Amino acid sequence: MAFQNKIKDIDRLQEEINKHRPLSSHAVKQIREYYRIGLTYTSNAIEGNSLTETETKIILEDGITIGGKSIREHQEAIGHSEAYDLLFALAKSKTITEKDIKKLHRAFYYRIDDSKAGVYRKVPVFISGTDYIPPRPEEVPDLMKKLCDRIPALKGKYHPVELSALIHGEFVTIHPFVDGNGRTARLLMNLALLQEKYVITLIPPVLRGEYIDTLKEYNKGKSRAFVNFISAMVYETQKDYLRLLEALNR
Repeated sequence: MAFQNKIKDIDRLQEEINKHRPLSSHAVKQIREYYRIGLTYTSNAIEGNSLTETETKIILEDGITIGGKSIREHQEAIGHSEAYDLLFALAKSKTITEKDIKKLHRAFYYRIDDSKAGVYRKVPVFISGTDYIPPRPEEVPDLMKKLCDRIPALKGKYHPVELSALIHGEFVTIHPFVDGNGRTARLLMNLALLQEKYVITLIPPVLRGEYIDTLKEYNKGKSRAFVNFISAMVYETQKDYLRLLEALNR
């Protein structure tokens, strides 16, 4: 499936969203918790976590474990929820640093493996389902520094949604951590969006195939399909966000 670039539609919906701002404290809380469950569920599901959205909600809101689900799956849900909170703290800044990226990874991953949480990999890795080979481990620190150093210049050149997609794509191409790169990339993408007042954006697990395919193209140096895909995801999430606002204003 080919995705069309939705930047013009996004700008139109962003104007509608901005008309509702500032939101009441009640609306802010309701919406933030809604997307906590949504982003945690979708991002983990893309990576193979079998928790349903309802099960994710039960774990995060009620603190109840789910029978038949692994300890790691529970840890991934709780860790992602903590990283989600960190996302909003980091969004108060207008910069994205290596320290921020390591903090996001650590928040998500420390329950799974504390020794590797927020630490760049020291070993080669491969990405299943693709023939792309990420950079050697000794190249990672310099590549990550260059990426973060480039972000301010990219902000002046690209639409915020395009920027978020490019940061996501570049991060995954580097693949700086042993594990958890996909989830960190989606958190990083959302950090870039939040810093520019855009909504938390979800990638539905049903579109995992299209998501992976466009990332493969990005790894080959072809960014358009991935940027278009992410723009479509932002647009669909904006429509959902407006639906929530309308429900809260009834």
